[in-house]
Amino acid sequence: MSKHFEDARYYLGRATEHAKAGVAEELEPVETRVKALVGREDEEPEPEPSRLDKLQADLKRIEERAEGEAREAVASARERVAEYRGKDAAAAE
Repeated sequence: MSKHFEDARYYLGRATEHAKAGVAEELEPVETRVKALVGREDEEPEPEPSRLDKLQADLKRIEERAEGEAREAVASARERVAEYRGKDAAAAE
């Protein structure tokens, strides 16, 4: 996968996260009113992720990115070796 696609995937993920947060923020008052009407106000808010959870998520993203970059490097190296071997075969003939 080229660097451009990897960057695009990263920024698409970021855009999705921001869109999700924006929708949740905009719908929060509506959710509160609906819960009040239905009688479900007593629900506890979801706990925020701990520092450990955030670090683990960050490490997972970094690991995935490093894995993608490593695959790109290996593919590029294979292409260069194939090109080099192709030139050697042509020169030997």
